[in-house]
Amino acid sequence: MKKEFKIDLGQEAIDDLRTRLANTRWPEEIEGSDWNYGTSLPYLKTLCDYWQHEFDWTSQQKALNNLPHFLTTIENNQLHYIHIRGAGDQPIPLLLIHGFPDSFARFLKLIPLLVNEKTGLSFDLIIPSIPGFGFSGIPTKAGMDPKKIAEIFYQLVKKELGYESFFVHGGDWGSTISEQLVLAHPESVRGLHLTDIPYLHLFEIPPGELSEPEKKYLQAGQQWQQMEGGYAMIQSTKPQSLAYGFTDSPAGLAGWIIQMFYSWSDNKGDLENSFTKDELLTNLTIYWCTGTINSAMRIYYEMQKSLQSIAKGQVTVPTGGAIFPKDLVPAPVEYAKRFYNIIHWTTMSRGGHFAAMEEPDLLAGDIRGFVLKVISGSH
Repeated sequence: MKKEFKIDLGQEAIDDLRTRLANTRWPEEIEGSDWNYGTSLPYLKTLCDYWQHEFDWTSQQKALNNLPHFLTTIENNQLHYIHIRGAGDQPIPLLLIHGFPDSFARFLKLIPLLVNEKTGLSFDLIIPSIPGFGFSGIPTKAGMDPKKIAEIFYQLVKKELGYESFFVHGGDWGSTISEQLVLAHPESVRGLHLTDIPYLHLFEIPPGELSEPEKKYLQAGQQWQQMEGGYAMIQSTKPQSLAYGFTDSPAGLAGWIIQMFYSWSDNKGDLENSFTKDELLTNLTIYWCTGTINSAMRIYYEMQKSLQSIAKGQVTVPTGGAIFPKDLVPAPVEYAKRFYNIIHWTTMSRGGHFAAMEEPDLLAGDIRGFVLKVISGSH
């Protein structure tokens, strides 16, 4: 049974955060190294100083609480979600699934663009926090992998909220979870919209001749894995070892997460070309004050352990992609068609991995265009 929920992190937690930031023991840095060795020391010091002295969590919390938050329990797991009704008589249900290292806050800018009625469409939005992230419960037993999460989200939309059919959008882990949901329940999903192809498909070399764009994509994926994928390797093998430092030090937590926002966004060398400090710190404060960095990282471990049981196969429901140039490894449409029933594909001119935060107008427009194709049968 769902119940209304208000975010209240409490002043004691914010005071403790500020004390820990004040007591940070900073490492040194190679002169002029910028972001080459990892998160820039001057930038992180500036961000943490702002976090300690100027960041106004009370205002951010008030804004978040203007949205309709709920808690429910599904299969003995506490689940947090936002459920906001669209304008007009027949809004279309749309499940939005975030990833790592973000949170439900990924979609905040997208909400007003999709609940308003444009091109004859508005959406009922269902935005859950993945189990182990944010205000959802922390799993206490092993096995909370994308397949299980997909089933929990299906139960949320179908049984808890009563939607007979719906659309799904996801990026990062959201794309993997979305794919698992669609493979398990194709009869209930009207369409699937993605900003990336789940990374597992980088390692599933399909039979037959590969096009030049496909060869370049797989090559880029291998390069990325070697140069940028170290975080995923350690989180999928020893997340607990990382968690001690990140749970004890907010600067350490920020150093890990901010590197990903920098590397995966279209920021042209200045992170704040893509995100404001307040946006970055709202996400970080949710991780810090809920103590969920360990449980959030654990999804990598659970995925690695469940590779044999994860659902595979051709996605038959209509699928659309919005591919942003500064995402991790942007996929070509030829490759996507090997796994999905692609009816809509947009290669964007700008934007990165966190498209809903960086380029919400572009993403909202693409979701609308895809849904219009599906419901009009014009594909």
